[in-house]
Amino acid sequence: MKISDVAEDIDRELVTRAQIDAKIEEVARQVSQDYAGRDVLLVGVLKGAVNTLVALSQAMSINAQMDFVSLSSYGSGTSSSGTVTMRQDLSTDVRGRNVLVVEDIIDSGLTLEWLVNELRRRGAASVEVFALFDKPARHKTELHPKYQGIVIPDEFVVGFGLDYAEKYRNLDSVAILKPSVYSKEAK
Repeated sequence: MKISDVAEDIDRELVTRAQIDAKIEEVARQVSQDYAGRDVLLVGVLKGAVNTLVALSQAMSINAQMDFVSLSSYGSGTSSSGTVTMRQDLSTDVRGRNVLVVEDIIDSGLTLEWLVNELRRRGAASVEVFALFDKPARHKTELHPKYQGIVIPDEFVVGFGLDYAEKYRNLDSVAILKPSVYSKEAK
């Protein structure tokens, strides 16, 4: 879906598809180099990270296994509740595995920090993080991903996996959602 398909809901495009593709290619080259000769398990955080995980895995030059976890701290709102709920656990045992968590965005960082700690608790040999987008202004943790994504301002963004109330995930770029879209549902 293109921004023009939902133009009435979008303030402006923030990150183009070309910029997204360039960042993913850059990170895929580095991940492929860093994990050359080793098994790596890509763990995608559903639902937002699906687009990023698929694009990253296809751009990598090494084999990788994939698994998914579904976590929530948002519900249908626009800010984190601070409480992480596991909706779906991994089907893979991470004990002794090199894990690369793939996320769509670091907002507060609380959910991601919880997941990293949980994977370490389960005995992963290593746990690294790639988040395609990062909102440093919203961080509530000191989590620093090994693979840095695109830093964005503290705006409500949608697209390329990022949603508002399960909408806009299939935009091919990232855009700022008009406040009128999410404020009318808050009333």
